[in-house]
Amino acid sequence: MELVTNSLKILNEEDKKDLDVARISEDEKSTASRKLYIESYGCQMNFADSEIVASILRENDFATTSKIEEAELILLNTCAIRENAEQKVRHRLQHLVPMKNKRKNVKIGILGCMAERLKTKLLEEEKIVDMVVGPDAYRDLPNLINEVEEGHKAVNVFLSREETYADITPIRLDSNGVTAFISIMRGCDNMCSFCVVPYTRGRERSRDANSIVKEATDLFNQGYKEVTLLGQNVDSYKWQSADESTVTFANLLEMVAQVSPDLRVRFSTSHPKDITDEVLYTMKKYDNICKYIHLPAQSGSSRILELMNRTYDREWYMGKIDRIREILGEECGISQDMIAGFCTETEEDHQDTLSLMDYVKYDYGYMFAYSERPNTPAAKKLTDDVPDDVKSRRLAEIIARQREHSLERNQLSLGKVYKVLVEGFSKRSQEHLSGRNDQNKMIIFPRENFQKGDYVNVLVTECSSATLIGKAVK
Repeated sequence: MELVTNSLKILNEEDKKDLDVARISEDEKSTASRKLYIESYGCQMNFADSEIVASILRENDFATTSKIEEAELILLNTCAIRENAEQKVRHRLQHLVPMKNKRKNVKIGILGCMAERLKTKLLEEEKIVDMVVGPDAYRDLPNLINEVEEGHKAVNVFLSREETYADITPIRLDSNGVTAFISIMRGCDNMCSFCVVPYTRGRERSRDANSIVKEATDLFNQGYKEVTLLGQNVDSYKWQSADESTVTFANLLEMVAQVSPDLRVRFSTSHPKDITDEVLYTMKKYDNICKYIHLPAQSGSSRILELMNRTYDREWYMGKIDRIREILGEECGISQDMIAGFCTETEEDHQDTLSLMDYVKYDYGYMFAYSERPNTPAAKKLTDDVPDDVKSRRLAEIIARQREHSLERNQLSLGKVYKVLVEGFSKRSQEHLSGRNDQNKMIIFPRENFQKGDYVNVLVTECSSATLIGKAVK
């Protein structure tokens, strides 16, 4: 997935919390005798995976807790997309040393991409770690826990060609009861030269479409009003049914949209080379499919894009943006990922990125300096030769440009009315509610008598570069 940890995002004011880690917010109501505490780092896929892990371990007599001091098992679901992401986990492990020394019965496990990348080295380097489990090995957790309880270290980092966890109903951990993630596929076949994901999550495989629709239906029946379909590259979703008919991502979008007109549907992430007109026309056809696309560019320079193995050039990407605007209209929300200072990037390449941003005028973005990851094609074949101070300066310029565009795009919303799904109170005041519109923009408005889960028509009266402010109207 191209939404990366430790990125610098133009944030709305309701999202100014730690992007990199989500902890359990509530205790699971259960009669289970053992307590499990999970922290999730990185992309949305990791958060969704933690919900699968909680479900698997519930069958092994574990209930989740929000209080780490109560837990007998502590799991860190990790990210490996950047060096700084791994350092955060290592620092967290150091903070857990006193607890581990004091409570000998506490077991600590590392899950996810960092576990897959480092494997047994983690056990050698981080002495307090008892267990290392890759993204495709979560079904084996009960057996691995038994090994640890018998006094052994345990490792399973086997990558599967089939595993999708389609039959497991996730336990919603950090849930607001209104929005939820649904994983529709795992792995990635795009070998972008900078990216470690194909090596930590394996090859691409799509989940049974019927199980996805069932999960969406179950969530709606439980009161959820919005689902986000997740994948490393959702547009390449492809599943064959028993009668050998093929379900594409456009087909799947339509199937989920038909669950109910009151169930909003979002998706993330799209690869520019794979998003089709069929997907765009499906989005246009259904009012409950949100008109928002996260479309990572990574660079505005055709030369750099070729080195990144992105399989498109600057002009092709701009043509895709034109097509989105043509089919879905100028108001369709579009966000980006941008990397500053990739290998051999010149000042001219950097200016190409800024001019691409000027052309698109993204609503917001995730921006970060290039961080070389071991064993990726870029690490093997290219030289990370842009000085850190140059990376930092270019990143600052990209962020400043995005802030200008975010404000400009938000100003277009002034005086317009949007249908907002209330997600909860504003972070600043319980006299105000917050929710997102179709374009994935957060809107703050007075509480009145509205409640979480309501759809409310809101007139936008003010804005910043990050947030829309308004009032409810009939």
